[in-house]
Amino acid sequence: MTTMAQLRKAALALPEVEEGTHFGMAAFSVRGKGFVSVTKDGDVQLQLPEAEIEAAESAHPTGERILRGDKAIGFRVPLDDVNGKDLNALVRAAWFCRAPKELAAELSAAGTRRVDSDLPASIGRPATRALLGAGLATLEQVATRSEAELLALHGVGPKAVRILAEALAEKGMFLR
Repeated sequence: MTTMAQLRKAALALPEVEEGTHFGMAAFSVRGKGFVSVTKDGDVQLQLPEAEIEAAESAHPTGERILRGDKAIGFRVPLDDVNGKDLNALVRAAWFCRAPKELAAELSAAGTRRVDSDLPASIGRPATRALLGAGLATLEQVATRSEAELLALHGVGPKAVRILAEALAEKGMFLR
């Protein structure tokens, strides 16, 4: 079972995501294009391409296609029926479906450490990906965020924040 807080954390960890409402539903968009929303009944609606819809249908039998006319535009599934790992993957796929190509390419490239990054390797790959995906490639950029803001990024946990705080302290910097 997944919660709205977990969905929010997964969506807001992606670059340039804004939270708002759409027809009274909690909704998330990237540069004005909606990619995921939650109905009042607790169903997650994701904008997905056909191949992703088919995969989601196979993995989540309680879900269904969202149709506009005869065309499938997404997938709807009860939030309670999706585990956290699957939800993260679905949210990420929906984001990639709706994000501008250049922004999606930046996030894909952020999957590996950049040479110009001074982030400690000991924070782990998930935390590194999350930070790079949020545009935080250096300790100086990390210092502009609070502990709570870092923990809100999917992939960044208390251990990574502790390691980052220690690395910042060594350079005479601190979290906001």
